[in-house]
Amino acid sequence: MPTSQGPQGHPQRWLILGVICLAQLTVLLDNTILNVAIPTLTREMDAATSDIQWMINAYSLVQSGLLLTAGSAADRYGRKKMLITGLALFGTGSLVAGLADSTGQLIAARAGMGVGGALLLTTTLAVAMQIFAPEEHPKAIGIWSAVNALGFACGPLIGGFMLNHFWWGAIFLINLPVAALGLVAVVVLVPESKNPQGDRPDLLGALLSTIGMASLVYAIISGPEHGWTSGRVLTTGAVAVVVLAVFGYWESRIPYPMLDLHFFRDRRFTGAVAGAVLITFGMGGALFLLTQHLQFVLGYGALEAGLRTAPLALTVVALNFTGVSAKWTARLGTPMSILLGMVLMSAGLVSIAVTSRGYAGTLLGLVLIGVGCAVANPAMAHAIMSAIPREKAGVGAGINGTLAEFGNGLGVAVLGAVLNSRFAALIPVAASSLPAALASADGEADKERIVDAFASGLETSQLVGALAVLLGGLVAAALLRRAERADSEVVSA
Repeated sequence: MPTSQGPQGHPQRWLILGVICLAQLTVLLDNTILNVAIPTLTREMDAATSDIQWMINAYSLVQSGLLLTAGSAADRYGRKKMLITGLALFGTGSLVAGLADSTGQLIAARAGMGVGGALLLTTTLAVAMQIFAPEEHPKAIGIWSAVNALGFACGPLIGGFMLNHFWWGAIFLINLPVAALGLVAVVVLVPESKNPQGDRPDLLGALLSTIGMASLVYAIISGPEHGWTSGRVLTTGAVAVVVLAVFGYWESRIPYPMLDLHFFRDRRFTGAVAGAVLITFGMGGALFLLTQHLQFVLGYGALEAGLRTAPLALTVVALNFTGVSAKWTARLGTPMSILLGMVLMSAGLVSIAVTSRGYAGTLLGLVLIGVGCAVANPAMAHAIMSAIPREKAGVGAGINGTLAEFGNGLGVAVLGAVLNSRFAALIPVAASSLPAALASADGEADKERIVDAFASGLETSQLVGALAVLLGGLVAAALLRRAERADSEVVSA
C-alpha cells in the first residue's frame, strides 16, 4: 500500500477518513447510548442512583481528563499507534462492559472505554489534518463534524432499538465488530505520522492536566445535584483551579511543553477558543433542555423524542457530506462563516423557546440549529487546528475536544440551574423535579399550572443559551477578523 503523500494529500485519504469517522462514531454513540438503558440497569443489576451516575460519568470523566494527554502522546509516539491502541482499549472495555455482572465491573469497564475514547477522538482529527492537503481541510473537517452530530442523534435511537430486541449488554457488544473492522482498516490503510522533532514526554504536565480537567468536569457534573456550595463541589472545584494553575505555570517553564501557551498569543486561536466554549455552552445546555421539553411539555416518549430531534443531525450531515458548508465557508471566509452559523443557531434556540407548546416551532428551530452547526462548527475547528503547527495536530485535536467537553458540561449545569431556579420561583412548593411536582399536584388544574411553570423555565434557559451562542459568534468573528487583518498587514509589509 502506498503511504506517500503528494501535494493533493494521501491517495486513499477519503477511504481513510471513512475508517476513522467510523471509529469516532462508535465513541460518540457511547456518550449517549447508555442513557436509554438506565431503567433497565436499575432493575436488572439492582443499581443505586449513585451507581448509575458513575456508569455514565466514569466514561466522560476519564475521556475529558485525558484528551490533552492523548493528543500529546499521538504527536510524540505516532498517531497510527495511538489510533490502534485506542480501538483496542475501546473494544476490550466494550467486551468487559457487555459481560459485566456487577455495577463495579461495569463502572471500571466504562472508565477503560473512556481511555480508548480519548485516544480515538484526538487521533481521528489529527490524522485527518495529516492526510489531506490544506485546501481540503475544511471539507474533511466538515465531514468529521457531521459524524459528531450523527452520533448525538443516533445514540438514543440505537440504544432503544437494541434494548427492545436484546439484553442490555448488547449496547456494548455492538461495538466489537466495529472496533475489529476499524483495527484491520487502520493497520492496512492509515499511514504513520508524528512530530518529527520528537519532543521529550511531559509526564508531569500530562498528570496535572488529567487531574485538573477531570476535577473540573466532575465539579460541573456534581453541581446541579449536590448544590454549588456543597463541600464536594467546592473541594473538587478548588482542586481543579489549583492543579490547572500549576499546570499552566509548569507548561510555561519547560522547554518541551505538552500545551504550548504561546498558542494563546495567536488571535485566531484565542478567537476560536472563545467561540468554541460559548457555542458548546449554549448548545450543550440547550439540547439537554430540549429532550426535557419534548418529553415533559410536549408529551412524547423517549424514542419518539429522539426521532423528533433527528432533523438537526440530518441537516448537519446533509450540508457537510455534500460539501455545501465547505463551499459557503470558502466564499464567506472563516470569521463570517462562524458569525453566520452562530446567529442561525441562536435564532433556532429562540424559535424553540418562544413556541414551546408546539412541534412546528421546534422543528424550525432544529433545522436552523442544524444549518448553523454545519457552517460554524467545522469553521471553528479549522480555525483552531490551522492556528497550531501541523506537527502538533494531536494537541490541537485534544484542545478542540477538551473545549467541547468543558462547554457542554458547563452548559448543562448552568442552564439546568437557570431552569430549576425559574421553576422554583414560579412553583415555590414544587418538588425537586417536574415528575415529583406532578405526583404531588392537586387535580388537573394544578398539574397544568406546574407544566406551564416548567415550560416557562425551559423558555428562559433556552433564551440564555441563545444569548451565549450569539455572544460567542460575535467574539469569535471579531477576534478572527482582527487576526486576518494583522496577517495581511504583515504580508503586505
